[in-house]
Amino acid sequence: MKMKHIGIIGVSSEGAALCYRTICEEGFAKIGKFIHPEITINTLPLIDYINCFEKNDWNTVASLMLKSTKTLASAGADFAICPDNTVHYAFNILKINSPIPLLSIVEIAAKECQTKGYKKVGILGTKYTMQGGLYNKALTNFGIESVIPNEDDIEIVNTVIFNELSPGQVSDASSKPLIEVIKKLKKSGCTAVILGCTELPLVINQNNSSLPPIDTTRLQARKALEFALKI
Repeated sequence: MKMKHIGIIGVSSEGAALCYRTICEEGFAKIGKFIHPEITINTLPLIDYINCFEKNDWNTVASLMLKSTKTLASAGADFAICPDNTVHYAFNILKINSPIPLLSIVEIAAKECQTKGYKKVGILGTKYTMQGGLYNKALTNFGIESVIPNEDDIEIVNTVIFNELSPGQVSDASSKPLIEVIKKLKKSGCTAVILGCTELPLVINQNNSSLPPIDTTRLQARKALEFALKI
């Protein structure tokens, strides 16, 4: 069976790993046991990206992503995805210079919200994703209102992501403060919550979230598989 070669621009190890595993698992379910497209991952040190986030330097973020994209293209990837939300501030810069097509995690998540009929959604992610309005335009285009947590809760979510989830220190305790933040978003009128950090689905799911979670990591993985199967 002919399939497109998927390239993954890795940023955090946990986000890239979850995305990779999902593509493989979905391949087994949709195509057949032990069958999935060829996948190549290229991951630069996360600290290189974090240093740029702190300086609001999205041009350099785009350059880092482009370096990975060129490596993926050289390896034979037909297109690429990036299982990281924050770096998508640089997506349009990258898209102009990319040697291969790219799928946007932000556009995929926003489209999912529209398909599900959500009109007001909460946004969880790094402080850069929440405070910078990464999802605002994409959601507004579909007539969807976005809501972010209050300042204290933004810090709580950001701390869990960088101190626990990104380094791979995942535990049930990590989910507890996030669950409380989601409850507050529900009280503010939100009808769903975007897990706008690719590690958040490791601890937040439909069983422990008071709002339907939009799992950006697995959504992007599934769209990549669909794209890979369209020859």
